[in-house]
Amino acid sequence: MSDNVYKITEVVGSSATGIEDAIANAINKASKTLRELRWFEVVETRGHIEGGKIGHYQVKLKIAFTLE
Repeated sequence: MSDNVYKITEVVGSSATGIEDAIANAINKASKTLRELRWFEVVETRGHIEGGKIGHYQVKLKIAFTLE
């Protein structure tokens, strides 16, 4: 393993279809403005209820990227 230094940022992804899609949406969006993404950690999972049913899922992630 190399001697990398990481910066960690938090983002929240959402999806109407599921938790995995919410994670993927967050990482996809973050990758458009951040470089050298390396890992993520799910720190919180929640959802929105509409009419007694799940409206959408939200997942808070810590995403780390290496500093240049």
